[in-house]
Amino acid sequence: MKCINQTVFSEFLLLGLTDDPELQPLIFNLFLFILFLSIYLITILGNLLIILAVSSDTHLHTPMYFFLSNLSFTDICLSTTTIPKMLVNTQTQDQSISYSGCLTQACFVLFFAGLENCLLAAMAYDRYVAICHPLKYTVIMNPRLCALLVLLSLPISTVNALLLTLAVLHLSFCTDLEIPLFFCELAQIIKLACSDTFINNVLIYVAAFIFGGVPLSGIIFSYAQIVSSVLRIPSVRARHKAFSTCGSHLTVVSLFYGTGLGVYISSAVTDSSRKTVMASVMYSVVPQITNPFIYSLRSRDMKEALRKLFRRVSSVL
Repeated sequence: MKCINQTVFSEFLLLGLTDDPELQPLIFNLFLFILFLSIYLITILGNLLIILAVSSDTHLHTPMYFFLSNLSFTDICLSTTTIPKMLVNTQTQDQSISYSGCLTQACFVLFFAGLENCLLAAMAYDRYVAICHPLKYTVIMNPRLCALLVLLSLPISTVNALLLTLAVLHLSFCTDLEIPLFFCELAQIIKLACSDTFINNVLIYVAAFIFGGVPLSGIIFSYAQIVSSVLRIPSVRARHKAFSTCGSHLTVVSLFYGTGLGVYISSAVTDSSRKTVMASVMYSVVPQITNPFIYSLRSRDMKEALRKLFRRVSSVL
């Protein structure tokens, strides 16, 4: 393939939901646009309700719901980074995205995904302290520590996103500038380069091990300690109650890492555009829209807070 410098070309083409012949019957109709627009609006509304419910109800001013509100805000930002561009491409049938716009989108996807990764680890630590050290919970999980955990997540995610994105700037690209997804993913951008990508690939693996592996290891360690502690409880009812407090978080963790792993396997194993697109949709859409439902349906406190919020809104209207 012919190589060109990044200063020569000005845009990439996002083919994920617009150029696959097998997907065209679904794409070029109003139903698909309304479907993804509805998904986006439900994602925004659901996560916004979580934030409002937590902030308005003093009973939810606890570490777990503090982290949950930050997770909801991150989900809103992550969805906004990818879905609106997809909606525009679907409606206008314009597949292009500028070089700078593509790298910016990839950077923000990495940042918010990394932030969600850190927040899930913080929530796992919160559940570990609550179950394994209940008498010391209020002392350990004090407001200062909770704020510190969230603030530390910001520079960690920023370093990860900038390190991987800025490393792309030295690459030269082939004339084939088509990305088989509906958003700019760093790994797909690197695949289009015709210069040496060894350093970029090494950085991806190192960053995945450090910025992804460490939080995941913390989650696994926390739940290993939780399981060990709960199994020592003699009462079956008490065991069930202890596990039920972790159910929502564990479901969210499974969705986040499960869909992320699905994207990686799909990109590495299959050349099918349809499977790659579906995997990317699962990763960038499903966790963000399901998280509010998981926490609101499984938490009595959240249900009650939402009822109070709705009553307040209806009284004002």
